[in-house]
Amino acid sequence: MMPWTLAFNTNGFAHHRLTDAIVVLSELGYKGVALTLDVHHLDPYSDHWRDELTAVSELLARVQMSVLIESGARYQLDPRRKHFPSLLCDDPHRGVRLDFLNRCLDVAAALGAPIVSLWSGHDFDGVGRKVGMDRLVEGLETLLPRAEAARIDLAFEPEPGMFIETLDQYQELKDRLPSPRFGLALDVGHLLVTGECEPRDALRRYRGDLVCVAIEDMKRGVHEHLPFGQGDLEVAEVLLGLQEIGYRGFLSVELSRASPDAPRQAEAAVDFLSALGRQLGLIR
Repeated sequence: MMPWTLAFNTNGFAHHRLTDAIVVLSELGYKGVALTLDVHHLDPYSDHWRDELTAVSELLARVQMSVLIESGARYQLDPRRKHFPSLLCDDPHRGVRLDFLNRCLDVAAALGAPIVSLWSGHDFDGVGRKVGMDRLVEGLETLLPRAEAARIDLAFEPEPGMFIETLDQYQELKDRLPSPRFGLALDVGHLLVTGECEPRDALRRYRGDLVCVAIEDMKRGVHEHLPFGQGDLEVAEVLLGLQEIGYRGFLSVELSRASPDAPRQAEAAVDFLSALGRQLGLIR
């Protein structure tokens, strides 16, 4: 048994019904689902989303899988602009993003998910660092009371190319949001893109902030999520780093381009991590 809750992000199962994806992942041995709400997976704007919510909730209970909510759908809110709008946008666009994130909190509460993961998005309007940071803080301050009341953690993910892309920038944001329900969603592959530090060093430095961790292979300087063995990530160092800090939360495989071959890629990932975990003595 792995010491973490190994999950797979449903953005890599875009061609599956959500319930089918959950069944496949359960059969492969995953214990968690990183559920990206999207136009095809538990769309909170659908007329029938509550029916799907009931079906998903019952299925997760039946297969005994945990779930966290991911909010990074590409075209959920705008059919032409990827990830638009963001919390940095002028009104009324930023209100659209806030509404979606509130719906993510609603879904999380209904499913018993302890985490909603989110990122800053882009500075689409070119407002600059100061105004952008102020707007981001204001938006998160709007969300946090609901998260706190529902006992849901907001896990903030620095994302290469977005307004907040590094751990130092995350820390700047965190310093302005002292809520115990606000923490870090760390994608270890992103550290190879930004080059700011090695993943194991980041795990040590931010051990007290970690809410959830995502993993995949990645080449240095290139933001492309790859199957294990195709990039430069020292996966053993990551697993040992997680063990070193006593991390026991979600470890989510994110292969966002895996959908055409999702079952095989999900199987290869769990097999790779299981074999490596046994080799390192981390799986009993």
